[in-house]
Amino acid sequence: MTEHSAPTPEPGTHDTDIEQLFDAAGLLSQAVPGFRPRQSQTEMAKAIATAISCQKTLIAEAGTGTGKTFAYLVPALLWGGKVILSTGTKNLQDQLYLRDIPTVRKALNAPVSVALLKGRANYVCHFHLERTLQNGRMTSREDVGYLREISRFVKTTGSGDKAELSRVPESATVWNLVTSTRDTCMGAECQYYQDCFVMKARKEAQQADVVVVNHHLFFADVALRDTGVAELLPSANTVIFDEAHQLPETATLFFGETVSTSQVLELCRDVLAEGLAHARDGADWPKVVSTVERAARDLRLAFPQDVVRLAVNQIAPSSAFFPALEKLQDELHGMVAVLEKQAERAETIEQCRTRAIELSDKLAAWDSAQNANPDKVTPEQERVLWVEAFSSSLQLHQTPLSIAPIFSKQREGTPRAWIFTSATLAVKNDFNHYASQMGLWNETAQSWPSPFDYGRQGLLYVPENLPQPNSLDYTDAVIDAALPIIEASGGRAFLLCTTIRAVNRAAERLREEFDKRGLPFPLMVQGEAGRTELLDRFRAAGNAVLIGSQSFWEGVDVRGDALSLVIIDKLPFSPPDDPVLAARIDALERKGLNGFVHHQLPAAIINLKQGAGRLIRDETDHGVLMICDPRIISKPYGRRIWQSLPPFSRTRDANVAKEFFTTRDRDVPTTRDA
Repeated sequence: MTEHSAPTPEPGTHDTDIEQLFDAAGLLSQAVPGFRPRQSQTEMAKAIATAISCQKTLIAEAGTGTGKTFAYLVPALLWGGKVILSTGTKNLQDQLYLRDIPTVRKALNAPVSVALLKGRANYVCHFHLERTLQNGRMTSREDVGYLREISRFVKTTGSGDKAELSRVPESATVWNLVTSTRDTCMGAECQYYQDCFVMKARKEAQQADVVVVNHHLFFADVALRDTGVAELLPSANTVIFDEAHQLPETATLFFGETVSTSQVLELCRDVLAEGLAHARDGADWPKVVSTVERAARDLRLAFPQDVVRLAVNQIAPSSAFFPALEKLQDELHGMVAVLEKQAERAETIEQCRTRAIELSDKLAAWDSAQNANPDKVTPEQERVLWVEAFSSSLQLHQTPLSIAPIFSKQREGTPRAWIFTSATLAVKNDFNHYASQMGLWNETAQSWPSPFDYGRQGLLYVPENLPQPNSLDYTDAVIDAALPIIEASGGRAFLLCTTIRAVNRAAERLREEFDKRGLPFPLMVQGEAGRTELLDRFRAAGNAVLIGSQSFWEGVDVRGDALSLVIIDKLPFSPPDDPVLAARIDALERKGLNGFVHHQLPAAIINLKQGAGRLIRDETDHGVLMICDPRIISKPYGRRIWQSLPPFSRTRDANVAKEFFTTRDRDVPTTRDA
């Protein structure tokens, strides 16, 4: 299967094969411990095989527990030709590459080669490692130890992938010194080019039948042509996106353009270091750098607030921002002129020159985009211009109004199969929101139900008498309502919040209450440790309460009794001050559509489904989903929200919710519909 010729069988040709493979006596049952046939999984695999055979697009929503990974891997490995498989995170990439694909490949005895491709920041760079070892710019004793570990690792590793070196945390700052970026890679000029781990990974990916990437890598490449996917796509017969609900956000990030004052300050640091090292007599380097640094800081200070997000049309014309932006551009031009005169003295100075020109171009592009004639802008070119200020930096963003026309263009050309799959793509079996975001108009979309018995396994509880979510004391009211349920469940709870502020307040309150009531539940709070470590501790404790925001709403799998209660503080509507959201709503309303109904509500429902999906992960799981937001009952759109959730039994009675934990193995008593 190394020629990657496009598959040509008729639709439905593989149905019998798939039924046999997924049957109780089939190859998967024989080879995979605990495998049980699931009708949804078999039907989904047939639909994917048909899409692959016909080189069509399929949007495939599969409820939790369907087994979607095997449902797409079986047809992909047998009939997919050259396959690019993109997933949501690097962790899921590793899981597919190290566990799921080898399991299915062995079960099917499929003769396919598989490669893993990550972004260049995941691979040790020989050049930068050598340079760091020589100049020893270590900031801590810990980093010195980590550097020693990395130096040993490079001598024994075949891949150079930092995920293999567990003794050095992925978040350690030393990694920045021993990996390359697009700006700092020497390319074919590098003395270590033949041994380069990035180049080796890309070469393996080009030769493999199946290449596992992640969404960030895929879209970074489509936008920047810098990750090796660009060389893969022309030869691919099948592209599969798992966790496809994340694509609109990821694609928006990469099809947009961001330039920040911190990038300018990083460039200044490097210019000073390289100038003094290689061309000390060529310029007054501290002076060259300080004028640019001052201009960058002045641009940030144009906004006195600590955190601000403003569309360009919300910035007053008299603001200090516009003159400060012009000043920074002028000073950068001056730095470029100096670097041009000295560039031939060292490759690293030439790199600084290239970076300075790129930053200058990005600032100029942002500046000129605000003056563009809207009548001459195509749908593909429509951008939202906005600024975001943090405590010490300012970012200038150009974000696509819609990624649909851009992504549609990327999918044109050579016919191939495109599969988009996730547990959350539809709103009550309606795929319009997702399809319109991604430009997948008139494409086939199907949904397969979860095999779980949600009516018996779970209970949706919406407490009575909570204040409106914009009330000042709302988080306290949530905690007051949640405490009796947390006690009844014996801990074993996630509290999912929509803001970091709510996370912090909830943590403060629960600490006080657990202490006051003598409750023995370990409390774990996002930010106190990495996500993986918190989850490991949560599983090990068996009676913990974990409080988190967005990063815990999805991609988290806790099976069994350790998690029996998921509390959601508010419906996850996007913040109203988001300039991109405001522009998209405005564009919809200009077309006569309702921005809330057609954008904000479906986006919130898909997000809520992700959070709710943390509760029941297995046929033997039981639990209560507690949604505290009274709007799910009081607003006309509330019915659409809970009808899009799994079909749990429902109650508004706290006693029924508490009783669930003692009667969970019997049929759950249900009060009036919520």
